Amino acid sequence: MSTVRWIISAAPEIFLLLSVALGTILGRVRIRGFSIGTTACTLIVAVLIGQLGTFTFPSLLRVILFSLFVFTIGYRSGPEFFASLSIRTLAQVALALVLGGTGLIIVLMFAHVFALGPGTASGLAAGALTQSSVIGTASGALAQLGLPKELLQQQDANIAAGYAVTYVLGYILTLLYVPFVAPKLMRIDLKAEAAKLEAELSGGNPPQTENLHYRKFQARAYRVSTAAGRTVGAVEDEIGSRSMIERIVRGGADVEPHRDTVLEASDDVVIAGRTAAIVAAKPIVGTEIDADEILKALPGNVVDVLVDNRKLHGRSVKDVADRVGDAARGVFLRTLTRMGREVPLSADTRVYVGDVMTLVGSTRNIERAASQVGQILSSEDRTDIAFLAVGLLAGLASVKIGSVPLTLGGGGGALIAGLFCGWLRSRRPTIGAMPPAAQQTLSDLGLGGFIAAIGLGNGHAAWVAIQSHGMLLVGMGLVVTLVPLIVTTLFAHRVLRMNPVIICGALAGAMTVDAAVTGACEVAESQTPVLGVAVPYAVGNVVLTVLGPIIVASTFAG
Repeated sequence: MSTVRWIISAAPEIFLLLSVALGTILGRVRIRGFSIGTTACTLIVAVLIGQLGTFTFPSLLRVILFSLFVFTIGYRSGPEFFASLSIRTLAQVALALVLGGTGLIIVLMFAHVFALGPGTASGLAAGALTQSSVIGTASGALAQLGLPKELLQQQDANIAAGYAVTYVLGYILTLLYVPFVAPKLMRIDLKAEAAKLEAELSGGNPPQTENLHYRKFQARAYRVSTAAGRTVGAVEDEIGSRSMIERIVRGGADVEPHRDTVLEASDDVVIAGRTAAIVAAKPIVGTEIDADEILKALPGNVVDVLVDNRKLHGRSVKDVADRVGDAARGVFLRTLTRMGREVPLSADTRVYVGDVMTLVGSTRNIERAASQVGQILSSEDRTDIAFLAVGLLAGLASVKIGSVPLTLGGGGGALIAGLFCGWLRSRRPTIGAMPPAAQQTLSDLGLGGFIAAIGLGNGHAAWVAIQSHGMLLVGMGLVVTLVPLIVTTLFAHRVLRMNPVIICGALAGAMTVDAAVTGACEVAESQTPVLGVAVPYAVGNVVLTVLGPIIVASTFAG
């Protein structure tokens, strides 16, 4: 035991990394498809290891780790958050605000009735509302109060205790509420409503659209005979299905295929588009030919494009195609992905900033269309460390006016800086690169390390707090999780008149519980709940994160 204590005093970072590693491994364990999650497991492991001795970590380490995490939240949510401030998505924004506001009111009521301190109240909110970032913003706000070291440590321990007791309960309740309870509360059959929504989106037909949809995209070569004397545009329109003449070879030389270009007899042309349409083009154009060299010279591609054009936010696929106009010629939409989940496609499917379009077509055409939609995602991008450092610096900087220090502190500065930097990156794709894999790494390492430091540094006090207030926290956590969900469901259904399937996805998004979206999709036997996730998720991440300082300010007795 003396060896362990020596390591604790000499190299506590070993146990911090051990807590992150064990928490991550345990968080991945699934029992009948359910897992607690890495954050909760990391905290539980850290609190248990914290019983071995007294761990001391520099406050700077915790600040850096949490700032990386919350900056990444802002960076990831920035484009969607600012784009959500539009009339087209107002209902979904209102849903997220009602959920967060209701949760805040209930936590403050409990704090008043049971005389909860700012630490316990913040931990209750963080766990029951399943938003781990509240731990950091609340801890940062407490650090700004100039409390004695012992009292500050006790408050941090209370945050950890409140979170550890209520998070798993809040997570499970949200998983069960969204797919099972919410539909009953709205008196609907989720599966039937999802089928109805799919029919509405597809106009009563199987979900597909000819505007941008991809169906076995191919290219074939023809020798012009029937189409001689006609323009490229007239031939494309007759073939239909947005087929496009990609190349014209006349006398061995290439001719630019503009829509007003007139075809001549014996021209060799390459037509790209849906298989059924271009196969049927023979009587319109001429004889199909075996022209491998012509087809090889046509570069085809499948490219992921991040939607960041705010003018497209909340518009249908058909509207997007119309707005992109001629730039979309020869480009087909293969899939639309939101929050890592494929969205059902139809002409009326709504597109939001932050969605990823998988486009199919020639490289030239995709680049032309992508410039109107957003930015092409490249797996070779490297994180712009200078941009990241300057962004964090702007968020964490503190200045004095006279004797009054001005700083956002508590992670709030890093969050706002992240929101701005993410938005700026969407407007100027040439700066501030942070690929999705890098975002996930910074988020996981930042949050995991911060949570481990909290648990290790306050392990003994947190364990005592759990033993003293465990059952009370469980009861309060149940109410703080369920009441906001119930109130928000009724408000969205009866006041906002939102589609019930969209409401289920939006509830999961506002609570930032990805697994609840999966549960709703499984019950609905449809991907339509995903349609409601994006905007509430972005808004919920921001709204719930800022609850930490609000709760501390409202419950601190001085």
